[in-house]
Amino acid sequence: MADSTDDVSVDGLLDPDSPTATYALEPGVVAPLLDRLASSRGAGEHRTVAPFTGAPLVAVPLSSEQDVADAVERAREAQRAWAEVPVAEREKVLLRLHDVVLDRQSEVLDLLQLENGKSRTSAFDEVMDVAQVARHYGVRAHRYLRTRRVPGMIPGLTSTRVLRHPVGVVGVIAPWNYPLTLTLSDILPALVAGDAAVVKPDLQTPLTMLWAAEALEDAGLPAGVVQVVYGGPEVGRALTASVDHIVFTGSTAVGRTVAAQAGERLIGATLELGGKNPLYVAADADVASAARGVVRACFANTGQLCMSIERLILHEDVADEFLDEFVPLVRDLTMGPGLDYRHQVGSLTSQAQLDRVVAHVDDAIARGASVLAGGVHRADLGPYFYAPTVLDGVPDDAACAREETFGPVVSVRRVASDDEAVDAMNDTEFGLNASIWTGDTSHGRRLAARVQAGSVNVNDGYAAAWGSVSAPLGGFKASGLGRRHGREGIEAVTEVQTVAVERGVARGLSFDSLHGRPGEQWTGLMTRAFRAMKATRLP
Repeated sequence: MADSTDDVSVDGLLDPDSPTATYALEPGVVAPLLDRLASSRGAGEHRTVAPFTGAPLVAVPLSSEQDVADAVERAREAQRAWAEVPVAEREKVLLRLHDVVLDRQSEVLDLLQLENGKSRTSAFDEVMDVAQVARHYGVRAHRYLRTRRVPGMIPGLTSTRVLRHPVGVVGVIAPWNYPLTLTLSDILPALVAGDAAVVKPDLQTPLTMLWAAEALEDAGLPAGVVQVVYGGPEVGRALTASVDHIVFTGSTAVGRTVAAQAGERLIGATLELGGKNPLYVAADADVASAARGVVRACFANTGQLCMSIERLILHEDVADEFLDEFVPLVRDLTMGPGLDYRHQVGSLTSQAQLDRVVAHVDDAIARGASVLAGGVHRADLGPYFYAPTVLDGVPDDAACAREETFGPVVSVRRVASDDEAVDAMNDTEFGLNASIWTGDTSHGRRLAARVQAGSVNVNDGYAAAWGSVSAPLGGFKASGLGRRHGREGIEAVTEVQTVAVERGVARGLSFDSLHGRPGEQWTGLMTRAFRAMKATRLP
């Protein structure tokens, strides 16, 4: 596959500027990928759609519940041998994957665009993310996993260490909006920890994950350690019923169901759920710089991004000046189909997403909101294209004021103070991501600490927090449980074990020998010992 429409490996590509252009994958590309799918071919098939055209893209065999159980069992068997591989060797697989993804990016960029409809620049964001996560865990995993010595109960007599073991098989139920990042990046900490993984990609985006499974094996991962199953909610339920930890990214409503099922089985769950992310432009912000950054914060990935900004909160001192800069930039965004870098904004992924966006915009307008930019279904470009939209005067009872739109739509609200801005930012059931723009970064940090969100970016929309892969990432409130990235991401998919050793048994100085003394001697000795440990500040 290639980056130019002059030489692409899709069959039947017509003039990419024409709304009648067709995009169909070559059979030679599809067949080897489908061979990696855990399916007995007895559960039927699902035909995916190319968002650029609405035409069928590929027919994919579905997995049955028995296929899921078999895939988990194969993964469990492969995991036993994989866990015996030294951490340093597992890290090398991730570092080789880093190079495979960068070297073969054209292949997966085509798949991402064909399955999801995003712009090529947004697709490349996924390549960057996977390379960065692979490099991070490929370099640091041994530090996160190494045995840790901690103070024992009685210094000198007790030696205590904390070990980490893989949980076994990690299940991933992935969404359609970032089909490479939210599958491959989510399983990398599990793999380097010695776990196996079984992944259920979304019905719309199976080929990207199958390509990722191929890339992992090309990087040296043993066959069987990663399995891919495919299907709807029943396959997700079967997966959660079989694995040792579940990772889910999606809506809060479905996340609650996944969490309940995981809770019944007493397995861990990492859940990144919905968001209604706010961005505040303070009175001391550089308005021109903020306007440029906010465009990306709102409309990257066609707004189909968990951390995307949907609520603009503007200090009244700079609101008009900001909008004078921001709105023309939004109107100038280029959008359209094509397997190249000409367009800044791609298509929505499905009819369901288009319907949601249209319903939210129409509802806001009916309730008195005004359209500063966009508000138009661009059917001339393709069936699911919708122009980047800025709404002003959205009332609190409008759907897009409270519910996640998950599309290229942002609303504007004016405030008179920082305190009012913080209150507005926190006035939501969600708490995934937030952004603050200010000319004083110390001011920004102070405000950020008051915002109820798992990540807060100062003078950036979302990329600074997402890209800081050494730091944990997740949500407050209804935006999820657990964290991905950093030490926390790898700890979530490991079991922690404490091993305490009595070192003085042979010399008659064990805890039991001391405890066996007459009561007053024992209590007096321990009282003096505790006072001494406090005086010397032993933890």
